[in-house]
Amino acid sequence: MRAAGLDTAVLDHDDVPIADWRLAALLQHSAERLDCPDLGLRMAARHDLDTLGPLAALLANCRTGADALAATERYLAVHSDALSVDRIADPDGRPGVTALRYRQTRAGLRPVQATDAGIGFLHRAMRRLFGGDYGLIDVRLDYRPTADPGAYLRFFGAPVRFGAPESLLRVPDELLTRPVAGAREELRDRAESYLRIILPGADDMIGRIRAVVGESLDFGPVPIEVLSNRLALHPRTLQRRLAQLGTTYAGIVDDVRRDRARLYLTGTRLPFHHVSARLGFAEQATFSRACHRWWGVPPRRVRAPGSRIVGLSQVSGG
Repeated sequence: MRAAGLDTAVLDHDDVPIADWRLAALLQHSAERLDCPDLGLRMAARHDLDTLGPLAALLANCRTGADALAATERYLAVHSDALSVDRIADPDGRPGVTALRYRQTRAGLRPVQATDAGIGFLHRAMRRLFGGDYGLIDVRLDYRPTADPGAYLRFFGAPVRFGAPESLLRVPDELLTRPVAGAREELRDRAESYLRIILPGADDMIGRIRAVVGESLDFGPVPIEVLSNRLALHPRTLQRRLAQLGTTYAGIVDDVRRDRARLYLTGTRLPFHHVSARLGFAEQATFSRACHRWWGVPPRRVRAPGSRIVGLSQVSGG
């Protein structure tokens, strides 16, 4: 954990966000230190669909494979904003075959162990939704394995080709129309309603900005010029639109920091200087002043058992 730049305290808290590149570094470093080149596949074998939290409830209750794929494309960012799964034409052009492509969306991020774990988990999820033999034709991986190729054959139960242009699972077209066993419409609707709340749509500008700010807090807030470029807007246009919505970029950054601070202080035991760093503050004193501005008390009072701070439902019991 320390070699990957992670505080070991996060091991005790499932809801503390971890930067994707740090997690990838952790898996890679662990595989090397343990002399366990198939670590990613072993992790995939131990993880069930429930690893995806609320997204699991949605996927398990989709009507068909196409619905499950659409839900994955739309809501996978709830689990990780560095991954994507989508459908592409069969690279071999074979009739009746389609490909489920698995990608790391961050430039330069090509970790073997993390990708093994991710595409391995995709395979496990397909087995969970459609049964053990869901028709997997073969697997293509865009890298060379560090583990023995036989480990991949045993895990997937199908031929695996390495050094392909993209990482994907080739499956029958009919899988997209196949019903998901045991799906319940009311559970699907409930899960999707919740996911819509925690992952704003692409047309929600404030939600999109909050997502970008949240990704970057470990390194400090993204400069508005960089943010506007990601949103394909001129900085002045972005500022004008935010003003029309009754807010500012600085105000959104402050809101995200306050919400994260509430999570870290009331839901974890991370040291205050680590909380300060995770919020992108240059100094712990600046974080303390922010707590006074948000809640009128220092960080230790927010964390203290029994504290009654307005707006902190986890502390006040509201």
